[in-house]
Amino acid sequence: MRAAWPGGGKEVLDMPMLEVKDLHVHYGVIEAIKGISFEVEQGEVIALIGANGAGKTTTLHTITGLIRPTGGTILFEGRDITRTPGYKIVPMGMAHVPEGRRVFAQLTVLDNLMMGAYTRRDKDEIRETLAMVYERFPRLEERKTQMAGTLSGGEQQMLAMGRALMSRPSLILMDEPSMGLSPIFVNEIFDIIRQVSQSGTTVLLVEQNAKKALSIADRAYVLETGRISLAGDADELMNNEAVKKAYLGE
Repeated sequence: MRAAWPGGGKEVLDMPMLEVKDLHVHYGVIEAIKGISFEVEQGEVIALIGANGAGKTTTLHTITGLIRPTGGTILFEGRDITRTPGYKIVPMGMAHVPEGRRVFAQLTVLDNLMMGAYTRRDKDEIRETLAMVYERFPRLEERKTQMAGTLSGGEQQMLAMGRALMSRPSLILMDEPSMGLSPIFVNEIFDIIRQVSQSGTTVLLVEQNAKKALSIADRAYVLETGRISLAGDADELMNNEAVKKAYLGE
């Protein structure tokens, strides 16, 4: 059921890779996620867009087992992971690139990357994946002995993405990858996300830069105060007047 990264050798799923059904999440008495449902098909780039506080990050944290939902179901490759802790989800083939990058500042670039492979045991396969990551992110190889905390913001984002790819995920969740980056780095990061998708990894992308997100997505969902208000093909939403006004600055 797992997709190899990058490219080739993946089995075609006869079901959505990810299904979120009637998901509810509470913080105390406050309901942050109010019964959302969506699907991610194998090979897609799905964008989840919305304003600050809409519930985008909470949704990702719930999918990856960092937050326990109060209702609903999450299925990954047909398996119910609704109450599965995060450390058990990673070996299933799901990786999370968190908001703010969260690299281990006092460890080297190489040590950070190897942390991404902690669930894997085959050393030859790990070396092969590391070579693939270095091929995709040449700057990481150049700086492999450098402390991660000394990298620029864009380089730390590349490191966070490379670390996630070290687990060879079939689905990668990315939370605000362009946050705080210069326009040049933003373009580079989105080019890399597109390449990752083309290599065979399915992507669920949370991003405030709606125009960039929609430019690389197949489909998208608009999240407003814990509910999905719009859904459709990315091109369709890019031309939606409400989306243009609220999120594209048009």
